[in-house]
Amino acid sequence: PTIADDLVVTKYKMSAEIVNKVLKNLVNECQPGKSVRELCIRGDSQLNEETSKAFKKDKKVLKGIAFPTSISVNNVICHYSPLLSEPDMELAEGDIVKLDLGAHIDGFIAVVAHTVVVGGGVITGSKADALMAAHLCSEAALRLVKPGNETYEITETVSKIAEAFDCKPVEGMLSHQLEQNRIDGEKTIIQNPSEAQRKEHEKFDFSVHEVYAIDVLISTGEGLGREKDAKITIYKKTDDSYMLKMKTSREFYSKVGKQFGTMPFNIRNMEE
Repeated sequence: PTIADDLVVTKYKMSAEIVNKVLKNLVNECQPGKSVRELCIRGDSQLNEETSKAFKKDKKVLKGIAFPTSISVNNVICHYSPLLSEPDMELAEGDIVKLDLGAHIDGFIAVVAHTVVVGGGVITGSKADALMAAHLCSEAALRLVKPGNETYEITETVSKIAEAFDCKPVEGMLSHQLEQNRIDGEKTIIQNPSEAQRKEHEKFDFSVHEVYAIDVLISTGEGLGREKDAKITIYKKTDDSYMLKMKTSREFYSKVGKQFGTMPFNIRNMEE
C-alpha cells in the first residue's frame, strides 16, 4: 500500500499529529535540572497513550511506538535513552539537546526530531553555526526529495551548506525510505560518506509515492563518531534466523514480536 491510497495518507497524518504533539510537550520540558531518562520515559508513555486512542474499534490495527524517545545532549550523536540501571544525565543551561521519536498507526510510521538549546536566549558562536547549518540543510534536503532527483544530490548539498558554516555533517548517517512496518527501507541517503562508504553506498532515484524520513546531523567538530561508555539500549529485530537455545531467550523474542513487531524498541521496557 502507498500514499496513493487515502486511508494510508490518513494513517500517516494521524501518526504525524501524535509525534508532533509529544515533541512539543518534550521541548517545553527541556529545562535546566531535568532528568534525561525521566523525559525519555515520559515521551514513550505519551506516545503509547496517544496511539492507543486511534482506531479503537478495529482490534486488528497495530499501533504504538515506531522509535523510542531519545534525548541526546551536546556531543552525543543520537539514540541516547538510558536504562534504569545506567547513570542518568541532567540537563544544564546552554546544553544542545536533540530529541528524536516516532509513532506508527497500522505500520505507517512518522518520525520526528528537533534540536533545542536549554534555557533559550540568544545563541552565538559555533553553537549557532551548527544550529543554522542543520536548519538550512534540512530545508534544502526536504525540497530535493522529489521524483526525478537522486540521493547523492542531497548528500552533496548538505555537505556544501555545512561547509559554509565551518561545520561537518556527521559521517555515514543514513536517512531511510519508510515502508509499512519497516523503518529502514531499502533506499537510503548518506551524509558525509568516507571514501570507502562512497564506493559501497548505492545511488538511488526518488519515485512517486515513496515516503522518506530525512535525518540531518551537523557537528562543530570533525563529524566523526567515537565509541564512549553509554550502552546501546535501542534494538530492533533483523530478518536473520537463529535457533535460540535458552527458554528465557525464546520468551524474550516472542514478547518482542508481540509487543513491538518489527519496530525499534528500548530494552528498558523489558524490565526483567
